[in-house]
Amino acid sequence: MEALLTNYYEACAMILFGVGFAILLLHSNLIKKIIGMNIMDTAIFLFFIAKGYIEKREAPIIVDVYKGVDAYINPVPSSLMLTGIVVAVSTTAFALALTIRLHEKYGTIELDEIMKMKGD
Repeated sequence: MEALLTNYYEACAMILFGVGFAILLLHSNLIKKIIGMNIMDTAIFLFFIAKGYIEKREAPIIVDVYKGVDAYINPVPSSLMLTGIVVAVSTTAFALALTIRLHEKYGTIELDEIMKMKGD
């Protein structure tokens, strides 16, 4: 329990991931599934950004004086998370476009109803 209290960013990320996963499994509405997927993405980004942060170090932006390698955090995790955010936005846009197409074809965005119509 003490580890949960001291690692609250990681605990929050796990809770967010669980909420997103539950939304993904429990709802048949495609928009809600996309929202659940985005919550899971956010949880993963939060987890990796929290793991990439090092106490008492600054961002690797050199303004006046170079302070040495030990004074800065590693920029690779942050840049990878920025790339991941761009990919998540692109995936969300594509999923929403597919949802619009499904709504135009079937008249609904409920996955259960679409599966019933597809079976006929």
